[in-house]
Amino acid sequence: MGSYDLSGRKALVTGGAQGLGAGMAEALAQAGASVVIGDVQEDLGRATADKLDAGFVRLDVTDERSWEQAVDAVIGELGGLDIVVNNAGVEITGLVADLDPADVRKMLDVNVLGTALGVKHAFRAMRPGGPAGAGGAVVNIASVAATIAFPGIAGYSATKSAVDRLTRVAAMEAGKLGYGVRVNCVYPGLVPTQMGNQLAQDVVEVGLFPSVEDAIGAVVGQTPAGRLGEVADMADAVVFLASDAARFITGAGLPVDGGMGM
Repeated sequence: MGSYDLSGRKALVTGGAQGLGAGMAEALAQAGASVVIGDVQEDLGRATADKLDAGFVRLDVTDERSWEQAVDAVIGELGGLDIVVNNAGVEITGLVADLDPADVRKMLDVNVLGTALGVKHAFRAMRPGGPAGAGGAVVNIASVAATIAFPGIAGYSATKSAVDRLTRVAAMEAGKLGYGVRVNCVYPGLVPTQMGNQLAQDVVEVGLFPSVEDAIGAVVGQTPAGRLGEVADMADAVVFLASDAARFITGAGLPVDGGMGM
């Protein structure tokens, strides 16, 4: 039988200063992994890392050199790298008729390019001959937005759909080339983190719902489980996909959305 025990594993979680990323870092640490948080928010990231007895490295996921430095630092600090969670992401609400190219470019840079660079540098570190070289697991964070048509988030939905496709191609390449790295993604449902709460406010501001309560009610109404997600729901799914219990799972997208995207 597989185990969720991650003792001895070394993990990097991007966007881990707060919200889902912080919860994922905490869950990985509780499962026994040594964890480093990578984030552009240095003060908040270091404070979160201190609470979790984790490490911190400044990481701009859109920048190649930042990735190189961060991965080198993680391997130097932990003595290896077995798990990379590409969680860093941004959501900018807007109607298609009012689309702002700058907003879309920012989401493409962080959500798509940032994840792609994370996979790239995970592969280079974990594959045979890499500085870690023992294989491992990459977990990308997509979104239920990749599977539903919720108004106001066209750009975000497009970028998270791209994360899904990137995940599957990367998994195929890793297998074909013998990297020993599994690549999967998670589709979180709406969680009342800072980002989730901001989304609820934003869709009201663009005229899609009369109130925040109505916006949240619409999400819950589309969710068979009858509630919003919790950080722990998403974090536990990441631990599973990073663990030996998921050893024969790669190229998959795991919905953790209460059935909203079915």
